[in-house]
Amino acid sequence: MDELTPAQQLELREDLFALRDELNATVDGMTEEIKPVEPDAAIGRISRMDAIQIQQMAKASMRTAKRRAQQVAAALRRVAADEYGECVACGADIGYPRLKARPESPFCLPCQSRRERGG
Repeated sequence: MDELTPAQQLELREDLFALRDELNATVDGMTEEIKPVEPDAAIGRISRMDAIQIQQMAKASMRTAKRRAQQVAAALRRVAADEYGECVACGADIGYPRLKARPESPFCLPCQSRRERGG
């Protein structure tokens, strides 16, 4: 694979900052949804069980957003260390198309596939 061009590096860095801001806004916006469901709260047509299920889904979404925000922060540290775009496992180039799709990706496709298979 080819190394990233300076223009691609700049574009992906901007993508990382935009993604970081988006994830932080998502996490901040979910604080209301994850509040405990009060036993005596009047919740209209939604049953208490539905409200609890919605709350649990919001908590799962928040965990996912926080995890991805941590990955973005790690990618920004790699940018600062001039190591962005290199697989953290094998050192191979990750490639622009993969980074454009998931700018926080720390692994090349072969290493990511091995990790997903448990290898």
